[in-house]
Amino acid sequence: MTAAEAGAPHRGWVSHLLDSAAFARAYSLCVLGAVFSGFLIERMTGRVTYVTILTVLCLLGGAMLFVRRGEISLLRLVPTTLILLAGWAFVSIFWSSDPAGSFWGWLSFVAVAFLAVTLGHVRDTLQTARALGDVLRVLLTVSLGVEILSGILLDTPFRFLGIQGNIAQLGPIQGIFGTRNVLGFVAVLALITFLIEYRTQSVRPGTALYSVILAGSLAALSDSPTVLVLAVGVGLATAALALVRHTAPARRGAVQGALGALVVIGIGVGYVARQPIVTFLGAGTDFSIRVELWNRMVDLMRFRPVQGQGWYGPWDVDEWPFNALNALTRTNHATGLNAYLDVLLQVGWVGLLLFLAFCTTALVRAWLDASERRSVIYAWTPLILVALLIDSLFESFTLFGIGWLMLVLCAVRAGHSRSWRERLGTPDDVGPALPVFDVPR
Repeated sequence: MTAAEAGAPHRGWVSHLLDSAAFARAYSLCVLGAVFSGFLIERMTGRVTYVTILTVLCLLGGAMLFVRRGEISLLRLVPTTLILLAGWAFVSIFWSSDPAGSFWGWLSFVAVAFLAVTLGHVRDTLQTARALGDVLRVLLTVSLGVEILSGILLDTPFRFLGIQGNIAQLGPIQGIFGTRNVLGFVAVLALITFLIEYRTQSVRPGTALYSVILAGSLAALSDSPTVLVLAVGVGLATAALALVRHTAPARRGAVQGALGALVVIGIGVGYVARQPIVTFLGAGTDFSIRVELWNRMVDLMRFRPVQGQGWYGPWDVDEWPFNALNALTRTNHATGLNAYLDVLLQVGWVGLLLFLAFCTTALVRAWLDASERRSVIYAWTPLILVALLIDSLFESFTLFGIGWLMLVLCAVRAGHSRSWRERLGTPDDVGPALPVFDVPR
């Protein structure tokens, strides 16, 4: 037997494993679990461990895409707007104050996007929602357990996790996510996912009930001022989508246009009445801190309005302009607390326009797809996108980690169904649609 013959069975076994549905499911759980518990991993074992985990997952993802290359069209692999955004962010490295630090920030940005692209091609929408539901059920349960241990059983804060032990006072709590705002954000994503699981009957009723109560309770206990805004925004989007889905196809275009006009009017009214809304939410201090930071960011944007200061993602507080912003506001911010202004500051108007094109294209594709598809599972993608884009008004989560993973994942899923590339006659790379009640485990 030759060496080549001896190695052939091994290569076939590896290819079979990488191409299997069981491995794809395990991979999706690992990716979602690692990214959503990134803060916990870093605090428990260090940043090197977290980076190593993501590196291994990227290598496995590349191997999976290579094995499945016959099923995947290269033209439909990555959204065009994502490529342009990542390319412009890379170019901005050359005029940043710290090119090396900017490069590593960009590499993390691309690595998380690659994980999302891989998930979008090896899992369909139902499988993705189920994997996210399983991961968030575990992480939110652990968060509740740790908060009870800290605030009730031991009555002592766990400072290395940022847990203050306030659950006995009904919050605010942080769980294993570091801050109350991140916990509230994750809880809203979980609520959307759990309700979709319930509607598709992909989990037992008892599991669905526990999951919804868990996510709702943690969202309330987080006492995050953005949770109510997210809940209202997602609720209105859900009602609007339900209205469109139950409208006759001949009248659907008019209804979509009317809803679009209402959204524009609502944004205008919200801006004009922002102060009474903030007062009603009891977030005056929190909002005033954000406004001061945003005003300072706008002032510094005038130095490089087109190209920005260079891409970093999360701020390097020792570098310009972030050190100047923190000095001017006498705080220690790690982000701009607004994804759109953060993009504008770091990669200028060019980057912001590319980011808006990326987000808008994904939302429009996902919304139209959910409007026309019969199964309720297709509502998951646009509702997650609505939550991400609303939260981007108050936080920068969609530029890294959890938010960036979900944004790219939803954009890839939306691009499978509606893309200009379909006009080129490329084959469908996602395979046949799964029955709603046949949930691969």
